[in-house]
Amino acid sequence: MMEKDIYDFLHYLQVELNYSTYTIHSYQIELKKYQEFLEIKNINYLSIDKEKVREYLKYLDSLKYKNSSISRNLSTLRSFYKYLVRQEKIGHNIFGSIRNPKIDKKLPNFLSETDMDTLLHFKDEKNYKTNLYTYRDLLIVELLYDTGCRANELVQIKLKDIDNTERKIRVLGKGSKERMVYYGEYAEEIMTKYFKTREEILNGKKSDYLFVSKESGKLTTRRVAQIIENIVTFIALKNKVTPHTLRHSFATHLLNHGADIRSVQEMLGHSSLSTTQIYTHVSNERLRKVYLDAHPRK
Repeated sequence: MMEKDIYDFLHYLQVELNYSTYTIHSYQIELKKYQEFLEIKNINYLSIDKEKVREYLKYLDSLKYKNSSISRNLSTLRSFYKYLVRQEKIGHNIFGSIRNPKIDKKLPNFLSETDMDTLLHFKDEKNYKTNLYTYRDLLIVELLYDTGCRANELVQIKLKDIDNTERKIRVLGKGSKERMVYYGEYAEEIMTKYFKTREEILNGKKSDYLFVSKESGKLTTRRVAQIIENIVTFIALKNKVTPHTLRHSFATHLLNHGADIRSVQEMLGHSSLSTTQIYTHVSNERLRKVYLDAHPRK
């Protein structure tokens, strides 16, 4: 019975809410942890009470789960039980009143503007040999930094989503929320060069997507991460760089150059301003460092 409800819930996330395959897989893992506990304790998932929930939290703690992992698990269960209420399987969501444990927010990893510039000019390095994928890979880096897109949003961009006249792109974010992102003259120039090689990369295949591969006709988020990883290794950057690092860099550099936080929130597609505010801490840390390095009476 529970397995059927989990299957239906995950299907709902995929079809109704358009969640990514990665997100759905994460939900599945979290629900499996919970199901294992229920089976050990012989508890019915439809009649769990607060006392059993506390017991479950102690169980996760005994497995040495970090607060961030427990919080992620609780968020999944909150969504699952909300779905069960909607399906009239239960009367109320027991996890709706359970607070997530406090998590110390880590400052996001981002690149300095100097390192970002080096990354954006990888093809100009002395030992770099231009190939069929050069402008595709360069456009990936440029657009991630220009737009602040998530990798999953980037690989979903279709040719019809691009407005070349106003240099803007329609992207589909979390929960199927649409937003417009913008790109600059550099990206426009690189995109033009990429389009000259795109058909050759497709090698006879057809694809509606902007970023393509010879093998499948569409890039995956994993492949995007590998491309960036390879570039970072080639230019010998010391920092670990992921697609999300470029998103963090986008937001941090905008705020450092005077952008208002509400605008950055919209550009990132954050539903809550509190999510965006982490970047103000990054900016504050930079100002603190400037003060400590420069003030004579620090």
